[in-house]
Amino acid sequence: MMNFTTYKKHFHLWIPLLILTGCRSPQPAPLAEPGGSPVPLSRAHAHNDYLHSRPLYDALDHGFTSVEADIFLEGSELLVAHYSVDLQPSHTLQSLYLDPLRQRIKHNGGGVYRDSPQFTLLIDIKSEAEATYKALRKVLQTYADILVTYDTGGDRTGPIAVIISGNRPRKTMESETIHYATYDGRLEDLGTGAPADFIPLISDRWGAFFSWDGEGAMPEDEREQLRSIVAAAHAEGRRVRFWATPDEPGEAREAVWRELVAAGVDLINTDDLAGLQRFLLDQ
Repeated sequence: MMNFTTYKKHFHLWIPLLILTGCRSPQPAPLAEPGGSPVPLSRAHAHNDYLHSRPLYDALDHGFTSVEADIFLEGSELLVAHYSVDLQPSHTLQSLYLDPLRQRIKHNGGGVYRDSPQFTLLIDIKSEAEATYKALRKVLQTYADILVTYDTGGDRTGPIAVIISGNRPRKTMESETIHYATYDGRLEDLGTGAPADFIPLISDRWGAFFSWDGEGAMPEDEREQLRSIVAAAHAEGRRVRFWATPDEPGEAREAVWRELVAAGVDLINTDDLAGLQRFLLDQ
Protein backbone atom coordinates (compact mmCIF):
# COMPACT_ATOMS: atom_id res chain seq x y z
CA MET A 1 0.00 0.00 0.00
CA MET A 2 1.38 3.39 -0.99
CA ASN A 3 0.94 6.10 1.61
CA PHE A 4 -0.50 9.46 0.61
CA THR A 5 2.33 11.31 2.35
CA THR A 6 4.72 9.87 -0.23
CA TYR A 7 3.20 12.33 -2.66
CA LYS A 8 2.60 15.14 -0.40
CA LYS A 9 5.46 15.95 1.90
CA HIS A 10 -31.49 -8.85 1.54
CA PHE A 11 -33.62 -9.03 3.57
CA HIS A 12 -33.74 -6.66 0.58
CA LEU A 13 -37.30 -7.26 -0.65
CA TRP A 14 -39.97 -4.79 0.38
CA ILE A 15 -42.31 -6.14 3.08
CA PRO A 16 -45.81 -6.60 1.61
CA LEU A 17 -48.62 -4.34 2.62
CA LEU A 18 -50.14 -5.63 5.85
CA ILE A 19 -53.78 -5.06 5.16
CA LEU A 20 -55.01 -6.11 8.59
CA THR A 21 -52.76 -3.71 10.49
CA GLY A 22 -52.56 -0.91 7.96
CA CYS A 23 -48.72 -1.03 8.05
CA ARG A 24 -46.89 -0.19 4.84
CA SER A 25 -43.49 -1.18 3.55
CA PRO A 26 -40.68 1.34 3.25
CA GLN A 27 -40.87 3.14 -0.07
CA PRO A 28 -37.80 3.19 -2.35
CA ALA A 29 -36.37 6.53 -3.35
CA PRO A 30 -37.87 7.75 -6.64
CA LEU A 31 -35.76 7.07 -9.71
CA ALA A 32 -37.17 10.04 -11.57
CA GLU A 33 -38.32 13.56 -10.94
CA PRO A 34 -41.92 14.63 -11.63
CA GLY A 35 -42.38 14.54 -15.38
CA GLY A 36 -40.25 11.44 -15.86
CA SER A 37 -36.74 12.91 -15.94
CA PRO A 38 -34.16 10.89 -13.98
CA VAL A 39 -32.86 12.43 -10.77
CA PRO A 40 -29.40 13.86 -11.58
CA LEU A 41 -26.73 12.29 -9.39
CA SER A 42 -23.77 14.60 -8.91
CA ARG A 43 -21.48 11.79 -7.69
CA ALA A 44 -22.26 9.21 -10.38
CA HIS A 45 -19.46 8.51 -12.88
CA ALA A 46 -19.94 5.94 -15.66
CA HIS A 47 -16.59 4.20 -16.05
CA ASN A 48 -15.99 2.95 -19.62
CA ASP A 49 -19.43 4.22 -20.50
CA TYR A 50 -19.12 3.21 -24.17
CA LEU A 51 -19.24 -0.49 -23.20
CA HIS A 52 -22.93 -0.23 -22.28
CA SER A 53 -25.52 -1.25 -24.85
CA ARG A 54 -26.50 2.40 -25.39
CA PRO A 55 -23.41 4.55 -24.79
CA LEU A 56 -24.24 7.84 -23.04
CA TYR A 57 -28.00 7.22 -23.14
CA ASP A 58 -27.93 4.40 -20.55
CA ALA A 59 -25.96 6.66 -18.20
CA LEU A 60 -28.33 9.56 -18.75
CA ASP A 61 -31.35 7.33 -18.14
CA HIS A 62 -29.83 6.52 -14.71
CA GLY A 63 -29.11 10.15 -13.80
CA PHE A 64 -25.32 10.04 -14.21
CA THR A 65 -23.62 13.42 -14.49
CA SER A 66 -20.20 12.14 -15.51
CA VAL A 67 -19.23 9.68 -18.25
CA GLU A 68 -15.92 8.33 -19.51
CA ALA A 69 -14.99 7.76 -23.16
CA ASP A 70 -11.69 6.21 -24.30
CA ILE A 71 -10.47 7.47 -27.68
CA PHE A 72 -7.97 6.45 -30.37
CA LEU A 73 -6.81 8.56 -33.29
CA GLU A 74 -7.33 6.54 -36.48
CA GLY A 75 -6.37 8.57 -39.51
CA SER A 76 -8.23 11.83 -38.90
CA GLU A 77 -11.01 10.28 -36.83
CA LEU A 78 -11.35 10.03 -33.05
CA LEU A 79 -12.84 6.60 -32.41
CA VAL A 80 -14.23 5.37 -29.09
CA ALA A 81 -13.23 1.94 -27.76
CA HIS A 82 -11.27 0.34 -24.94
CA TYR A 83 -8.88 -1.57 -27.20
CA SER A 84 -7.72 -0.74 -30.71
CA VAL A 85 -8.97 -4.13 -32.01
CA ASP A 86 -12.51 -3.03 -31.11
CA LEU A 87 -12.50 0.19 -33.14
CA GLN A 88 -15.48 0.76 -35.44
CA PRO A 89 -15.58 3.60 -38.00
CA SER A 90 -19.07 4.66 -36.94
CA HIS A 91 -18.15 4.97 -33.25
CA THR A 92 -16.70 8.45 -33.28
CA LEU A 93 -16.48 10.74 -30.30
CA GLN A 94 -18.83 13.12 -32.08
CA SER A 95 -21.53 10.56 -32.94
CA LEU A 96 -21.53 8.78 -29.57
CA TYR A 97 -21.11 11.77 -27.25
CA LEU A 98 -20.70 15.31 -28.52
CA ASP A 99 -23.59 15.39 -31.00
CA PRO A 100 -26.19 13.75 -28.73
CA LEU A 101 -25.09 15.94 -25.82
CA ARG A 102 -25.48 19.09 -27.92
CA GLN A 103 -28.92 17.93 -29.05
CA ARG A 104 -30.00 17.16 -25.50
CA ILE A 105 -28.75 20.51 -24.20
CA LYS A 106 -30.75 22.31 -26.88
CA HIS A 107 -33.84 20.28 -26.01
CA ASN A 108 -33.46 20.97 -22.27
CA GLY A 109 -32.92 24.68 -22.65
CA GLY A 110 -29.24 24.78 -21.80
CA GLY A 111 -28.38 21.78 -19.65
CA VAL A 112 -27.81 18.06 -19.97
CA TYR A 113 -30.55 17.78 -17.35
CA ARG A 114 -33.01 20.51 -16.56
CA ASP A 115 -31.73 22.65 -13.67
CA SER A 116 -28.84 20.27 -13.09
CA PRO A 117 -25.20 20.65 -12.16
CA GLN A 118 -22.45 20.75 -14.76
CA PHE A 119 -21.91 17.55 -16.70
CA THR A 120 -18.43 15.98 -16.97
CA LEU A 121 -17.13 14.28 -20.10
CA LEU A 122 -13.90 12.51 -19.14
CA ILE A 123 -11.96 11.69 -22.31
CA ASP A 124 -9.24 9.07 -21.84
CA ILE A 125 -6.63 9.25 -24.62
CA LYS A 126 -5.41 5.76 -25.51
CA SER A 127 -3.31 6.53 -28.60
CA GLU A 128 -0.25 8.77 -28.81
CA ALA A 129 -0.77 11.86 -26.68
CA GLU A 130 0.31 14.81 -28.84
CA ALA A 131 -1.26 13.82 -32.16
CA THR A 132 -4.49 12.61 -30.55
CA TYR A 133 -4.87 15.72 -28.44
CA LYS A 134 -4.19 17.98 -31.43
CA ALA A 135 -7.03 16.33 -33.34
CA LEU A 136 -9.24 16.36 -30.25
CA ARG A 137 -8.72 20.07 -29.66
CA LYS A 138 -9.82 20.86 -33.22
CA VAL A 139 -12.98 18.84 -32.66
CA LEU A 140 -13.71 20.46 -29.30
CA GLN A 141 -13.40 23.94 -30.82
CA THR A 142 -16.43 23.19 -32.97
CA TYR A 143 -18.43 22.37 -29.82
CA ALA A 144 -17.31 25.42 -27.84
CA ASP A 145 -20.93 26.56 -27.53
CA ILE A 146 -21.65 23.71 -25.07
CA LEU A 147 -18.29 23.51 -23.28
CA VAL A 148 -16.73 25.14 -20.26
CA THR A 149 -13.78 27.10 -21.66
CA TYR A 150 -11.31 29.41 -20.01
CA ASP A 151 -8.50 31.80 -20.88
CA THR A 152 -6.66 34.65 -19.17
CA GLY A 153 -9.95 36.54 -19.04
CA GLY A 154 -11.62 33.84 -16.94
CA ASP A 155 -14.07 31.01 -17.40
CA ARG A 156 -16.92 30.91 -19.87
CA THR A 157 -19.54 28.80 -18.18
CA GLY A 158 -21.03 26.00 -20.23
CA PRO A 159 -23.01 22.84 -19.46
CA ILE A 160 -20.18 20.35 -20.21
CA ALA A 161 -16.74 20.22 -18.66
CA VAL A 162 -14.31 18.14 -20.72
CA ILE A 163 -11.41 16.63 -18.75
CA ILE A 164 -8.52 14.82 -20.43
CA SER A 165 -7.20 11.62 -18.85
CA GLY A 166 -4.96 8.78 -20.01
CA ASN A 167 -2.14 9.93 -22.28
CA ARG A 168 -2.19 13.62 -21.39
CA PRO A 169 0.18 16.07 -23.13
CA ARG A 170 0.56 18.32 -20.12
CA LYS A 171 3.02 20.88 -21.50
CA THR A 172 0.97 21.34 -24.64
CA MET A 173 -2.22 21.80 -22.66
CA GLU A 174 -0.59 24.21 -20.22
CA SER A 175 0.71 26.37 -23.06
CA GLU A 176 -2.73 27.03 -24.54
CA THR A 177 -4.21 30.50 -24.32
CA ILE A 178 -7.77 29.20 -24.69
CA HIS A 179 -8.67 25.91 -23.03
CA TYR A 180 -11.54 23.75 -24.27
CA ALA A 181 -10.57 20.95 -21.90
CA THR A 182 -8.78 20.56 -18.59
CA TYR A 183 -6.34 18.04 -17.14
CA ASP A 184 -7.11 14.99 -15.01
CA GLY A 185 -4.55 15.13 -12.20
CA ARG A 186 -3.08 12.48 -9.91
CA LEU A 187 -2.45 12.57 -6.18
CA GLU A 188 1.10 13.70 -6.83
CA ASP A 189 -0.36 16.94 -8.24
CA LEU A 190 -1.75 17.95 -4.85
CA GLY A 191 0.30 20.63 -3.13
CA THR A 192 2.17 21.64 -6.29
CA GLY A 193 0.37 24.94 -6.82
CA ALA A 194 -1.04 23.92 -10.21
CA PRO A 195 -4.12 26.06 -10.96
CA ALA A 196 -7.43 24.39 -10.14
CA ASP A 197 -8.76 25.78 -13.43
CA PHE A 198 -6.24 23.57 -15.20
CA ILE A 199 -6.43 20.53 -12.87
CA PRO A 200 -9.98 20.53 -11.48
CA LEU A 201 -10.05 16.78 -10.83
CA ILE A 202 -7.68 14.42 -9.02
CA SER A 203 -8.05 10.77 -10.06
CA ASP A 204 -6.02 7.78 -8.97
CA ARG A 205 -6.13 4.00 -8.58
CA TRP A 206 -7.75 2.86 -5.34
CA GLY A 207 -5.39 -0.07 -4.81
CA ALA A 208 -2.30 2.14 -4.98
CA PHE A 209 -3.26 3.81 -1.71
CA PHE A 210 -5.68 1.47 0.06
CA SER A 211 -5.58 -2.25 0.84
CA TRP A 212 -9.18 -2.36 2.12
CA ASP A 213 -11.61 -3.95 -0.35
CA GLY A 214 -14.82 -3.56 1.63
CA GLU A 215 -14.52 -6.76 3.65
CA GLY A 216 -14.87 -6.08 7.36
CA ALA A 217 -14.39 -2.62 8.79
CA MET A 218 -12.20 -0.10 7.03
CA PRO A 219 -8.90 0.27 8.90
CA GLU A 220 -8.91 3.55 10.77
CA ASP A 221 -5.58 4.66 9.33
CA GLU A 222 -6.91 4.17 5.81
CA ARG A 223 -10.11 6.02 6.66
CA GLU A 224 -8.07 8.94 7.94
CA GLN A 225 -5.88 8.85 4.86
CA LEU A 226 -8.91 8.90 2.55
CA ARG A 227 -10.39 11.87 4.35
CA SER A 228 -7.06 13.69 4.35
CA ILE A 229 -6.75 13.24 0.58
CA VAL A 230 -10.24 14.60 -0.02
CA ALA A 231 -9.73 17.52 2.37
CA ALA A 232 -6.46 18.46 0.69
CA ALA A 233 -8.02 18.34 -2.77
CA HIS A 234 -11.07 20.32 -1.72
CA ALA A 235 -8.90 22.95 -0.06
CA GLU A 236 -7.30 23.47 -3.48
CA GLY A 237 -10.65 23.63 -5.27
CA ARG A 238 -10.36 20.19 -6.87
CA ARG A 239 -12.68 17.19 -7.04
CA VAL A 240 -11.61 13.60 -6.29
CA ARG A 241 -12.21 10.29 -8.07
CA PHE A 242 -10.75 6.81 -7.54
CA TRP A 243 -10.82 4.16 -10.22
CA ALA A 244 -10.68 0.36 -9.79
CA THR A 245 -12.67 0.42 -6.56
CA PRO A 246 -14.54 -2.85 -5.81
CA ASP A 247 -17.43 -3.05 -8.27
CA GLU A 248 -18.95 -6.49 -7.87
CA PRO A 249 -22.50 -6.23 -6.43
CA GLY A 250 -22.63 -7.02 -2.75
CA GLU A 251 -21.99 -5.79 0.75
CA ALA A 252 -18.28 -5.14 0.20
CA ARG A 253 -18.91 -2.77 -2.68
CA GLU A 254 -21.55 -0.88 -0.77
CA ALA A 255 -19.26 -0.61 2.24
CA VAL A 256 -16.63 1.05 0.05
CA TRP A 257 -19.21 3.34 -1.52
CA ARG A 258 -20.44 4.39 1.93
CA GLU A 259 -16.90 5.32 2.96
CA LEU A 260 -16.39 7.28 -0.27
CA VAL A 261 -19.58 9.24 0.32
CA ALA A 262 -18.76 9.85 3.98
CA ALA A 263 -15.29 11.12 3.06
CA GLY A 264 -16.70 13.50 0.46
CA VAL A 265 -15.29 11.82 -2.65
CA ASP A 266 -16.88 13.70 -5.54
CA LEU A 267 -17.17 11.05 -8.26
CA ILE A 268 -17.84 7.36 -7.61
CA ASN A 269 -16.63 5.09 -10.40
CA THR A 270 -18.81 2.18 -11.55
CA ASP A 271 -19.80 -0.03 -14.47
CA ASP A 272 -23.10 -0.88 -12.71
CA LEU A 273 -25.34 2.07 -13.55
CA ALA A 274 -28.50 0.79 -11.87
CA GLY A 275 -26.60 -0.34 -8.78
CA LEU A 276 -24.96 3.01 -8.11
CA GLN A 277 -28.14 4.90 -8.96
CA ARG A 278 -30.12 2.98 -6.34
CA PHE A 279 -27.33 3.29 -3.77
CA LEU A 280 -27.05 7.06 -4.15
CA LEU A 281 -30.80 7.62 -4.12
CA ASP A 282 -31.09 5.61 -0.90
CA GLN A 283 -28.51 7.72 0.94
